[in-house]
Amino acid sequence: MVAAGLTVGDFSRITHLSVKTLRHYHEVGLLEPATVNPSTGYRYYSGEQIPTAQVIRRLRDLEMPVGEVKAVLDAPDALARNALIAAHLGRLEAELAQTRAAVDSLRNLLRPPQDAPAIERRSVPAARAAGIAALVDRADVLPWWQGALGELHATVRAQGLHVGPPLEFAIEASAQA
Repeated sequence: MVAAGLTVGDFSRITHLSVKTLRHYHEVGLLEPATVNPSTGYRYYSGEQIPTAQVIRRLRDLEMPVGEVKAVLDAPDALARNALIAAHLGRLEAELAQTRAAVDSLRNLLRPPQDAPAIERRSVPAARAAGIAALVDRADVLPWWQGALGELHATVRAQGLHVGPPLEFAIEASAQA
């Protein structure tokens, strides 16, 4: 202790705010020292500033930005102060809801889908296939596909070849999709 008050180091130890933090709070006008020695620049705090420093530390621990802490300390009355604190609480709750939604989404990514079809791996003997390929605009896909299937169906029938599922089923299924 010195005649002018607590040194910045003593005040730091008492309030659990670092000297660097106290310097920053002085620069932004959040917690100004009781006196500053004009020749040395040393900062001195008073014992009466300890409760304010503790409130600041508590609000900062609760992730309140420095500007909002200053607004809380400068509030004209308890109603205004509580409104500022409630607004911060609302933002924290919104962030928590957003975080919970992200966590739920990540958990869902890790779970297999409940109605996923069973997928199995198997080997089948080689088989002949017929196909038609073309570059088609998106708007023309369905008519082109229906025409291509019709052409494949006619070619397979004309050659007397065996085919898998009826082509009509494939055309109906695609038209509905």
